[in-house]
Amino acid sequence: MVFSSALFLFLFLPIVLIFYYNPIIKKRGYRNAILLISSLIFYAWGEPVFVLLMITSIIINFAIGLAIDKNDSYAKRKVWLITAIIFDVLVIFIFKYLGFTVNNICTLAGIDNVKVNIALPIGISFFTFQIMSYIFDVYYKKAKAQKNVFDLALYISMFPQLVAGPIVRYETIADEIGNRVELPAQFTAGMIRFIYGLGKKVLISNYVAQIADNIFVLESVSVSSAWLGAIAYSLQIFFDFSGYSDMAIGLGLVFGFHFNENFNYPYIAKSITDFWRRWHISLSTWFRDYVYIPLGGNRVSKPRWVFNMFVVWLLTGIWHGANWTFIAWGLFYFVLLATEKLLNTNKNYGKLKVLPHISTLLFVIIGWVLFRSESISDAIRYIGNMFGIGATSFVDDLFMYYLDNGKLILIVSLILSTPVMRVISSKMKVASENKIGLAVVYDAVKSVVALAIFVLSVLCCVSSSYNPFIYFNF
Repeated sequence: MVFSSALFLFLFLPIVLIFYYNPIIKKRGYRNAILLISSLIFYAWGEPVFVLLMITSIIINFAIGLAIDKNDSYAKRKVWLITAIIFDVLVIFIFKYLGFTVNNICTLAGIDNVKVNIALPIGISFFTFQIMSYIFDVYYKKAKAQKNVFDLALYISMFPQLVAGPIVRYETIADEIGNRVELPAQFTAGMIRFIYGLGKKVLISNYVAQIADNIFVLESVSVSSAWLGAIAYSLQIFFDFSGYSDMAIGLGLVFGFHFNENFNYPYIAKSITDFWRRWHISLSTWFRDYVYIPLGGNRVSKPRWVFNMFVVWLLTGIWHGANWTFIAWGLFYFVLLATEKLLNTNKNYGKLKVLPHISTLLFVIIGWVLFRSESISDAIRYIGNMFGIGATSFVDDLFMYYLDNGKLILIVSLILSTPVMRVISSKMKVASENKIGLAVVYDAVKSVVALAIFVLSVLCCVSSSYNPFIYFNF
């Protein structure tokens, strides 16, 4: 079940809200139970068997969390921590990487008739990282161990962020599980945020995705079409993933939870380091706090720092999927970030301030080609087309077709990938403060815009069967 489906919008979500906000049901425990049951149904709708895997993982980590919490001995706490890490990593490895590993070993051994395909539980990397976040937070005493297994299950399985993030730290919402307040203003803000995210996904991402898909599937294209396809995919993945994050954060607010932001206009970044402060923030900070800093971070010798960076970005690539392209993509960013740091490229360019922005975008777009491709050879071929190697021509009919028929959506998506609209909205809000008439107009405009986005999104959902979420595969 996806957020941008009629099933979710007109059946699942309304039923959950009716039960959750039933005036008879006011006790926090009852509302948590409704949210937990709803979340398990949400996951089981598409993964009826794998919901048992998630429940088993929750129970085992719940027991380990209690064991860590009750032990004062550093050695015993460490043993339990390592036990949890081994179990959680093993779960991900079996379902996500075992087939990839076995198939590659067989290929190296010259065995061609063996192929291992294991079904991938949706969102396994996300909910497993949340479970590990809980264990780490208890181990480092950032949070107390949860004494109620159902409350821990709610934290792990909460449907707004279950299958594609953001990765919510246990310490950030531990108190809200038992002591949150649902306010009308918060509910409204959450629904508007959800609608904006829905619009990003349905009205923008799905359309630029068709441009990207139709170009990437070709064996060879013109230079212009290759760049158009790469830019279209860069926009697709941003609006797809940030749209889902907006929907998740909005739904969290609807139920009284405050999830951290996951995106901050990454395509305005002026360096690769800046880009990763803005892109998939919950993942990059997870690796920073639970892998990079424990390894020593940047408080070590330069060779050790390079090694720490290598480990983090190798794991980041692997986290995204069992394919050599993801590993290469992670190492691509390792090289860029290490080079940027070692050569101190984040310097003042004076009047040429646009140069670091352009170079950053160039590397990011090339990185997305590697990320999108089925194989490294496909990525090399496509990147070659972008720079004229093996390209059919400089401009072809395909490029002109999309330039004529897709320029509006491309221009709109480029504008919305920057903070322009946020700045305009903020200025309108400031101007309306202490002015009742302007405040009414501002609220009315927001409501009309949200309603228009919702209606258009629903019409697109009903009329189109093309509705993938990229990060569901991770």
